[in-house]
Amino acid sequence: MPSFDYYYSFRSPYSYLAIRPITALVEALDVEVNVRVVLPIAVRIPGFFKQVNPLWPPYLARDTYRIAEMSGTPYGWPRPDPIVMDISKGDVATEQPYIYRVSRLGVLAAEAGKGLAYLQEAGPVIWSGQQVDWHKDGHLEAAATRAGLDAEALEARAVSEADRLDAVITANEAAQKAAGHWGVPLFVFDGECFFGQDRIDMLAWRMRQKGVKPR
Repeated sequence: MPSFDYYYSFRSPYSYLAIRPITALVEALDVEVNVRVVLPIAVRIPGFFKQVNPLWPPYLARDTYRIAEMSGTPYGWPRPDPIVMDISKGDVATEQPYIYRVSRLGVLAAEAGKGLAYLQEAGPVIWSGQQVDWHKDGHLEAAATRAGLDAEALEARAVSEADRLDAVITANEAAQKAAGHWGVPLFVFDGECFFGQDRIDMLAWRMRQKGVKPR
């Protein structure tokens, strides 16, 4: 079966907003999706938020909220932010317990063949705006269970296999760059990359053009 890669960051609102249309794509076309978790640019690029154009953050907020409104997707900035940082100063903390935990869980889910199912469940827990303290009280564990995973085993492996999982994430980031882009969400099909949740229709068009059949 043909397949494509879906590069996903758990701190990217656009990655989250791509979950529903990507789900619709794989339900419509006979194609498999490989979820490949990467770390957010706040961690990957030191000092990024000290250099970013100050017009970008408010535009991102406006744009993501209207995309969510237009698509009917529950959305609100996570509480807590998956990245520990002082947004006003652009300072990113050295210790990042939230993003590493959930990213490692995402890798394990993908390795179990449940990558998209995990995004479908964990994504809204973090990004719907309806769950305060998404990292506590078993919320991620419940999401893993709904995705068909053994939540207790997943959490234990995320700790015991941390170094291996981090190496997988690093390899994903290298593959992402080799494909031709650095941002998320990024979709790579047949060696061609499509950047952004607004390129999913184009991705589906290319798949049909190259012979991917309806389900």
